[in-house]
Amino acid sequence: METTPETQVSLSPEIQEMLEAGVHFGHKRANRHPKMAPFIFSVKGNVEIIDVTKTAEALEQVSQFLEAKAKENGLILFVGTRPHVKDIVEESAVACDMPYVKERWFGGTLTNFSVMSKRLEGFKELERKAASGELEKYTKQEQVRFKRQIEKLNAAMGGLKLLTRLPDVIVLASLKYDSIAATEALKMKIPVVAIADTNTDPSKIAHPLPANDDAISSVKFIFSKLSAAVQRGKVAKE
Repeated sequence: METTPETQVSLSPEIQEMLEAGVHFGHKRANRHPKMAPFIFSVKGNVEIIDVTKTAEALEQVSQFLEAKAKENGLILFVGTRPHVKDIVEESAVACDMPYVKERWFGGTLTNFSVMSKRLEGFKELERKAASGELEKYTKQEQVRFKRQIEKLNAAMGGLKLLTRLPDVIVLASLKYDSIAATEALKMKIPVVAIADTNTDPSKIAHPLPANDDAISSVKFIFSKLSAAVQRGKVAKE
């Protein structure tokens, strides 16, 4: 009988959900990062199979960590810039009232936060003026220009409006594809939580989550759990 993740333990509802979401599918064996070896359960058709029991353990630990941070008024920044996860990242962050980045990561967002903060304040001030009618004194052509500027800024950094200070934690949809954000966070000694697929080095960060970072269903499963943990922490604080 072939060994599969289903046979390693009696299935809990969470493990079953993970398998249905494809959390356990890694990359081809040839692409495995050596430091992901402890999280690999088996190989099926040359594809690495992630040990979902270890994913469940890591997810529980990270959820407790984020819940505790939220109880302490922690600011948690959600990041995911790959096209297929953008909506998931936004929905997860909005659900727990936290900032997010779903388009490209601006270099210096964390390492040069004073500059980013000024850009955000300018953006918010422009929005405030538009909402209050202060821009109506300008010509129609100028008003159109302001409107386009606001739309462009909102698309690029609208998710960062809640980033009023450096975050206490950043959560990445992919350690590999959002590595620039991870590098900045590590330089600023900000804890990093990230989905770590089999082709990444999980030792770089404090809180890796061994899981498939390609499948929408996998990322959605992981991020829904993390968002819920933050929400629990915020509710407990009130």
